[in-house]
Amino acid sequence: MNRKMTGGPGSIQIKVILLVFATIIALATFIYTQTLISQLEAREKKVAELFASSLQQVAELDASDKDFTFLLDVIKRIDFPLILADSSDNVSLNGMTGGIRNLDIDSTLTDTQKVAFIKDKIAEFSEINNPIFVYIQDSIVLSKIYFGDSVLITQLRYYPYLQIIFAMMFVIIAYFSFSYLKKNEQSNIWVGMAKETAHQLGTPISSLLGWNEILKINKQNPDKVEDITLEMSNDLQRLNKIADRFSKIGSIPKLVPANITEVIQSVIEYFNRRLPISSKKTELKIINATNILIPLNRSLFEWVIENLIKNALDAIESKNGLITFEIIEEANNVIIDVSDNGKGIDLKNRKDVFRPGYSTKKRGWGLGLSLVKRIVEDYHKGKIYVKSSVIDEGTIFQIILKKS
Repeated sequence: MNRKMTGGPGSIQIKVILLVFATIIALATFIYTQTLISQLEAREKKVAELFASSLQQVAELDASDKDFTFLLDVIKRIDFPLILADSSDNVSLNGMTGGIRNLDIDSTLTDTQKVAFIKDKIAEFSEINNPIFVYIQDSIVLSKIYFGDSVLITQLRYYPYLQIIFAMMFVIIAYFSFSYLKKNEQSNIWVGMAKETAHQLGTPISSLLGWNEILKINKQNPDKVEDITLEMSNDLQRLNKIADRFSKIGSIPKLVPANITEVIQSVIEYFNRRLPISSKKTELKIINATNILIPLNRSLFEWVIENLIKNALDAIESKNGLITFEIIEEANNVIIDVSDNGKGIDLKNRKDVFRPGYSTKKRGWGLGLSLVKRIVEDYHKGKIYVKSSVIDEGTIFQIILKKS
């Protein structure tokens, strides 16, 4: 309907925002995870150093004084893979759980295969963390402690990459969802605009065709011809007004002071001339008529009132309908409450009534209220919303317009 609806700068901005948002999530997660990993690595290193210190203290005690209680307490705190080797990197498969902690070894392997497996793990752990030496007499290497990362650290290392994948999936899904919704909305708008155009043009064109036939019949009657040409002139003015309305969509319309009561009354009179042909008797009236002048684009605002009346007429199912326009003047605003005694709007649907393509009518195209919202809010900088609605009792739409 205007440049924004063609998928230009607005669409690109949303895509960029999605990409930036996903990037920020990924970076923040990566930085936070790296901080956690560093803290856990420092903790595990301290536990390994404490284990080495305990071994050293036990080794330097006399055989009669050796107390393994403290050493066993430290061992319980080891929740990461650890290998205790001698100074030559040999590992006993017996003793203190075989000199191995938190390292799964296939029980079906032979001792030779187990030793080879442990040698590979020692080489692997050496690349992750520097081995910790256990000394006796301050210079003699008693043992070497090799340790790797705990399961938690290993999982945290992969977590940022998983988060990046999820963030990218979020961007992709959001992008395609947004594109689909936008494309669907645009399709509804264009189809609706085409139907709205045909609907707007249909009445005056049909009328002109009828007057043309009547003119042929009465061309010899000057008085009749004058009356017919006057009515044809009214229909031509109607066509001109319709063309003017559609030409203003997508551009910035000029607002000039207009009497709000007069504008609404002119639309009511237009409908009153056509309502008697309906089986329903519907009264249209203004409450609190006043001579307030507010900046309006008359042609477009008349379209607002027309669509609200049409919407109300469709909602009224009783034979005695009532549509009222109550005008309330405030210090800075003019409020117009448009009420009907129709079937009402379900609470769950109130947010959707202004959405392009939404309609509860079998033959509706869901553009009337969307145009109303656009004209009021985008072109007149006002507000429109469903003030209240009760099923089988009626609905009140409230329009708020600035006085200056």
